[in-house]
Amino acid sequence: MTLKPAEQQPSLFPINVADEAQATLDTTSTFAANLSLPVHRWFRYPAGFSAVWVHEILCREKERGRCRVLDPFAGCGTVLIEAESSRADAMGIEAHPFIARVAAAKLHWREKPSEFRAFALSVLDRAQSIDDDPGPYPQLIQRCYPPEVLKSLDRLKRAWLDAADGSLSSELTWLALASVLRECSPVGTAQWQYILPGKRKARALDPYDAFLLRIWLMSGDMTALQAAHAGRPAILLRGDARDCSAIPPGWADLVITSPPYANNYDYADATRLEMCFFGDVEGWGDLQQAVRRYLVRSCTQHVARDVDDTLRMLQDRRLTPIRDEIQHVCHLLSAERQNHGGKKAYHTMIAAYFLDLARVWMALRRVTARGARVCFVVGDSAPYGIHVPVERWLGELAVAAGFASYTFEKTRDRNVKWRNRKHRVPLQEGRLWVEG
Repeated sequence: MTLKPAEQQPSLFPINVADEAQATLDTTSTFAANLSLPVHRWFRYPAGFSAVWVHEILCREKERGRCRVLDPFAGCGTVLIEAESSRADAMGIEAHPFIARVAAAKLHWREKPSEFRAFALSVLDRAQSIDDDPGPYPQLIQRCYPPEVLKSLDRLKRAWLDAADGSLSSELTWLALASVLRECSPVGTAQWQYILPGKRKARALDPYDAFLLRIWLMSGDMTALQAAHAGRPAILLRGDARDCSAIPPGWADLVITSPPYANNYDYADATRLEMCFFGDVEGWGDLQQAVRRYLVRSCTQHVARDVDDTLRMLQDRRLTPIRDEIQHVCHLLSAERQNHGGKKAYHTMIAAYFLDLARVWMALRRVTARGARVCFVVGDSAPYGIHVPVERWLGELAVAAGFASYTFEKTRDRNVKWRNRKHRVPLQEGRLWVEG
């Protein structure tokens, strides 16, 4: 190893909200800018949103007396990390087991950098002394890595398993390895759910080099944030936003979150590569039991067993405020389904999605104080080209759950570049503000 990572750390700059706010008003829902921010950049998860925007909202709402923030769809911890740096009390809920573990590891940034480095470098040293070839891996992993690359990654994993003791440094080291898996693959491993073994990258990193660089990046970020004297640690809970059972009644006076979109994106599949590598699943077929059963039903893969239950869901009293409209849309989707080879059960997905989100609103009403403010980053949907007014239906469900009012603030257009699109219905994305 000739790399000298201590000299190659990227510069760390604090978020300047005053300078960044105007520039980020229309990038609320994008994670890209987070890739230059300490801790946020430790794991790339495209379902996230802008940390700079979250920081701006937290600072503004603190001036108005709102100091307890909840994120019921915590993802990789963007809101929780920014709440810590803003000195706001924060709690988050995440249902995806792998993503919850990523978020929990990121929240360990208070660990002593020297202890993390010592632990992680010992894992690297141990890995380079292992001579055994890797055991069997799922087909996806074999297709994503040449034998020599997989051998190095396997040795890193085995070295970590030998040293793993449940400590903060151990979990940070697990995250360091998890975060470089895609960087080391020469095939198309985009962060969206589809892995493309037939597509080649211009450059893939050597596993040992990538792991070493990640150790120094993470420890540098830890040093920088600890020097800023951030506030109390945020609390992350593995749980279900549809009941928020671990959150005390009336606790939150601010909610910032982005629920899954009703656009058939399979959040369970988004981390299949990592979960296959670590042995959490053997393949796509294991995702239902390992992940999907815990998630809000926003994908047709989530509702394969619920098709016969569609009518009952539509008649549920919690959908009363939007019943006529949602029944009409689901009827159109059911009819249109017959014209497509895949016959995707979008009608069932839409019924299940809004029933799940109605439950979320009821749970949020219980755990938020009167006068609380809620912001959902949302986008509408048009499965089979049939428009679903997501932001309006969610707002009406929120009011029915006991909140006072809602407004929608559009931030950008979606689906405006028609190439390779399955329909030409203009869509939008923005912030749904709900007042308590």
